[in-house]
Amino acid sequence: MANRLPRDVYDRGTDPDPRFSMANERTFLAWIRTALALTAGAIAVQARALDLPGWARVTLSCVLLALAALAVVQAYSRWRRHEVAMRTGGELPGFAGGVAFAAGIVVLILGALVAGLLNR
Repeated sequence: MANRLPRDVYDRGTDPDPRFSMANERTFLAWIRTALALTAGAIAVQARALDLPGWARVTLSCVLLALAALAVVQAYSRWRRHEVAMRTGGELPGFAGGVAFAAGIVVLILGALVAGLLNR
């Protein structure tokens, strides 16, 4: 089908089993939901939902927004790499982006703990 975008993905190889493509799309949407939740968290932190000093609110909000942006990039790049691999019969790629994302979450949690302890 010539109307499907991105063409450089859909013009490669043959269509995989629709169940695999749909699973890949569901994973993409899960990453997008995560990005939306992180964005909502950034807004909540800035709305003074937590009793934190100003510098901590700004820092945590920026980290949350950076993680949200990383989740969106991860969603698209992961979907793209997996779709191409399924269409061409190649190996499925690893999960390095998810590991980087998890490391960012750990930094966020540690930052929130430090900010909370400094605020006491």
